[in-house]
Amino acid sequence: MNNEASTEQPESLSDNTAAAHYDQFFGPMFFEPYAMEIVHRIDPTGLSNVLELAAGTGRVTRHLQRRLLPGTRLIASDVSESMLQQAKKQLHAPTIQWQFIDAQNIGLPENSIDLVICAFGYMFVENKEKAMAEAYRVLKPGGSLLFTTWSKLEENAASHTSMLLAAEYLGIPIPASSLVATSMHNEKELKMLLATAGFSAITTEKVQLFSVTSTAREAAAGFVKGGTLYKEIAQRFPEQIPSITLALENALAQKFGAAPMVAPISAIISRGWKK
Repeated sequence: MNNEASTEQPESLSDNTAAAHYDQFFGPMFFEPYAMEIVHRIDPTGLSNVLELAAGTGRVTRHLQRRLLPGTRLIASDVSESMLQQAKKQLHAPTIQWQFIDAQNIGLPENSIDLVICAFGYMFVENKEKAMAEAYRVLKPGGSLLFTTWSKLEENAASHTSMLLAAEYLGIPIPASSLVATSMHNEKELKMLLATAGFSAITTEKVQLFSVTSTAREAAAGFVKGGTLYKEIAQRFPEQIPSITLALENALAQKFGAAPMVAPISAIISRGWKK
């Protein structure tokens, strides 16, 4: 994901600090609910080789490791070394094969993988058609690609509130760069993308869950520290960060509760099979 629904990429901080912040704040707020949801849909029977793309800090990886049967080969990959380092620190799993892999050029043999899984990664891939074709190429006949993408920003309410406040403060519309994470919300387009790559028995499903944070204050601090729009505010008006953090806390608390903060989130779970 890597993503502020969260649909922000962790660019505001140094790489290692950003990865730790990303996991601490955005991990449980946004990614953990869908990590459990997507892994629950996997039947581990008959899986010998599993590839996870865009593993990030290992939210899905952790659940995969528990779900897969002993002896199943699990390759967890990402294009960010700092994200993988953060995942390794937390999982301490010698059986997981950590690799640096670009979804557009997977580099594994054809017909070698039983399942490719990707949680909130494809939105940030430049050539999505090529990435889907690569997943299809490495899958064995009978294997599947299972992935998640965020629904519209408006359907991920806490992130929408955060972005609206930051953009209003800057006096600009929400920039296109901040909408990349929610750019793959059209189910018809997702089905066409999978079909073009050769997949069959294609399914898409909008799954609405809830983001739970202990307090609105904690959520506001996470957004401000890790959001790219807030980075711009910090650069231009550093003295205003405390006041805008408080304003965001108040907005989140009013809409979703002060403690705990419970906000609706929405994503698309897509799957396609290789004949």
